[in-house]
Amino acid sequence: MDKIKMTTPLVEMDGDEMTRILWKMIKEELILPYVDLKTEYYDLGLEHRNETDDQVTVDSANATLKYGVAVKCATITPNAARMTEYHLKEMWKSPNGTIRAILDGTVFRAPILVKGIVPYVKNWTRPITIARHAYGDVYKNTEIKVPGAGRAELVFTAQDGTQVRELIHEFDGAGILQGIHNTEKSILSFARACFAYAADTRQDLWFSTKDTISKKYDHTFKDIFQEVYDTEYKKIFEELGIEYFYTLIDDAVARVIRSEGGFIWACKNYDGDVMSDMVATAYGDLSMMTSVLVSPNGVYEYEAAHGTVQRHYYKHLKGEETSTNSIATIFAWTGALRKRGELDGNRELADFADSLERACIRTVEEGRMTKSLSLISTCEHPVILNSLDFIRAIRETFDAMR
Repeated sequence: MDKIKMTTPLVEMDGDEMTRILWKMIKEELILPYVDLKTEYYDLGLEHRNETDDQVTVDSANATLKYGVAVKCATITPNAARMTEYHLKEMWKSPNGTIRAILDGTVFRAPILVKGIVPYVKNWTRPITIARHAYGDVYKNTEIKVPGAGRAELVFTAQDGTQVRELIHEFDGAGILQGIHNTEKSILSFARACFAYAADTRQDLWFSTKDTISKKYDHTFKDIFQEVYDTEYKKIFEELGIEYFYTLIDDAVARVIRSEGGFIWACKNYDGDVMSDMVATAYGDLSMMTSVLVSPNGVYEYEAAHGTVQRHYYKHLKGEETSTNSIATIFAWTGALRKRGELDGNRELADFADSLERACIRTVEEGRMTKSLSLISTCEHPVILNSLDFIRAIRETFDAMR
């Protein structure tokens, strides 16, 4: 059969370690045989980022703004050990953080549900999507280790020189201080991305903060979300039959645990960081979690929620066999291809993405899977496959479904 044609390229961001190996396998086995793939390629592997002084990351984000859809492999955020291992010029920033800042995006993470992998929360029969604000708060903090007694104040100096001062604490001994911030512009973008994604996917949207304690900081988030809903999305939500719901974060946790799922849970930056890992683990495994960065002006960047699978990569380098689950990375590709198809009016490309996802799920449900999936599956006699054979098994299933 003829390959599916594409009219507009995807931005392709290659990555690091074991996921980079899987990336190549997925393209060769599951994409290129069926799609006349058009991508604008950027190598975000740590060595190349180091060679370009990380300009390649900026270039890839700007290309995403141009083309509207990107697919990204997992990448390394270097620490001191990586500085030595990769002979880095400096400790480069998180590629995801750089891309999020340029795209002004919000991260949406959702589990991939498969029969035979039962969530630890038994009543979670539908996926819960975590929407994480991707700017500010503790991730842009300023810290001081207080050496001894003294006064700590929060000071804002306006452009005209006037100041607002608030007492933080009168220290009678050593302690610690932390200053955090956010901007109305970023919070507004976060809110609009959440409402737009909820409308696009026809899911209820929940938002939670601790505004009873943080009466200015968290309450600003709450107010902006309510204003965006009232002025821009209330009528749309009513027409779609979906709901916007606000509650305190502690009440939200209790409600989420008792729910059956099937909604988007919007969280501030740190809350979303923690809750996305909790939700992923409760549904089964981080390797079965999708992630998409969505900007308020409709730009999408898809990737797996997990990291570069460093331990398996070191085994691979020694020539040892690995059994690495590639489903989340495959779903990054299918998510990007589907969105590209939707934006271009290319139904054949979108249908291909849907079919490939069904093939992934059917392969696991029929008992062929990687080692990590076998440990959480209720399948009595799973066939455990290595990394490449698992991808080839998905291809066999896909071909049989056509």
